[in-house]
Amino acid sequence: MKPFKYLVHQIDRGNPRLSGVPMKPKAKPRTNAVPLIATMRLDLALDMDHELVRLAGVIPWNRLAEEFGPLYCADNGRPGLPIRLMAGLHFLKHLKGISDEQTVRGWVENPYWQFFCGEEFFQHALPIDPSQMTRWRQRIGEEGVERLLQATIAAGQAAGLLNERSFDQIIVDTTVQPKAVEHPTDARLYRKIHAAMLRIAKSEGIVLRQSYRKLMERAFRKHGGHSKARQFNRAKRVLRSLKTMAGRVMRDVERKMGDTAFETHKGTMLLSELILTQKRFTKGKVYSLHAPEVECIAKGKAHKPYEFGVKVSLAVTHKEGFVVGIQACPGNPYDGHTLDDQLDQVERITGKMPTTTFVDRGYKGHGVAAERSRVLISGTRKLGYTLKRHLRRRSAIEPEIGHLKAEGLLGRNFLKGMAGDAINAVLCGAGHNLRKILARMRFGLYRWVAAYAEATSWLRLMPQLRLQAA
Repeated sequence: MKPFKYLVHQIDRGNPRLSGVPMKPKAKPRTNAVPLIATMRLDLALDMDHELVRLAGVIPWNRLAEEFGPLYCADNGRPGLPIRLMAGLHFLKHLKGISDEQTVRGWVENPYWQFFCGEEFFQHALPIDPSQMTRWRQRIGEEGVERLLQATIAAGQAAGLLNERSFDQIIVDTTVQPKAVEHPTDARLYRKIHAAMLRIAKSEGIVLRQSYRKLMERAFRKHGGHSKARQFNRAKRVLRSLKTMAGRVMRDVERKMGDTAFETHKGTMLLSELILTQKRFTKGKVYSLHAPEVECIAKGKAHKPYEFGVKVSLAVTHKEGFVVGIQACPGNPYDGHTLDDQLDQVERITGKMPTTTFVDRGYKGHGVAAERSRVLISGTRKLGYTLKRHLRRRSAIEPEIGHLKAEGLLGRNFLKGMAGDAINAVLCGAGHNLRKILARMRFGLYRWVAAYAEATSWLRLMPQLRLQAA
């Protein structure tokens, strides 16, 4: 250790190491030995053992291009985007459980995503506008997204996750796909009607007798306060005033708009009239202005008695939990009545009718013929040991539903209309299958690394073993 006088002397001389002044950073030599990624092929710049690279190698892209090719015009209009790009973006979207905008932004930043979608060189510009993903979904429809689900099943077979015997036994269950709507209450619906009428009046240049803008906001807050304080009689009186003000503004707009304006806003006007006239026990109630197809579904859950969306039927393989069929069931049908259509979809996608189908007790009275598929319901007695063991595994579909909602987009659907419900459900099944394939690939790579580490550890011990033997 240096003496104290030496340190004081160095500080007086202005030594930067001791005076608190940071030293100038050393300049690193620049070299151009490694070319930029923009001028290098992605297959030369990326790790070919990456999970997305290996996943891209098992998906039948050529088959998808042949099936979606007839949807494009050969000699008219602007050239379409590559089918592999559009299909790959939808695979990535539901693999990660993100939106269209996040998918397109992530594609620009991630070279592995670009390689997965068929690019040869790194791209710095956005591939498409996010709205083009919506138009492509509308173009292929529900039949097209079933082909995407079929491609993931073929990828699972190519990856060694499935075989022909995997489709012999399936598990079927139903769940709810919630819609992206607020929890519907009468006060919120009246407030939305009032806001919609004000927008129509502004767009058509209608001068209202009274807008009730401030009175509606004040009454809405008052209704919430009374409900929170459990003062339900006061809350009912305020709710009646909300309904009265919304109805007055709606009738004022309806009187003063012309026939052309009424045809333009006919849907909103009719839905508003239905909401204002529906009662507590009215069948087919409207729960949202922007999504009138939303249904109130009760699944018997203590933490969530009612869910607002559409019922979805799901079919997975008995052993692997691979999604082989998923479809929306509008109209909130009885679970047993959805089984026949679900088996049709499974046969359409896999090309094989399952020999045994395992369901819960909600499927009693399903009406499926025994020669078509043997349906075993939970709680069935007088079965052999093997069938009892297989039937106990019926509950394995419940965590699959949880993964579809937590990691995928089945927990909240943002697509529009009944067609959006059907398309989103099938794409969620495709994303779930891709996650299973990636998990299998990671597990296989982990086993290879562990075996390699074990082998190299024995090699390191060989010299010591030789010395001990000598």
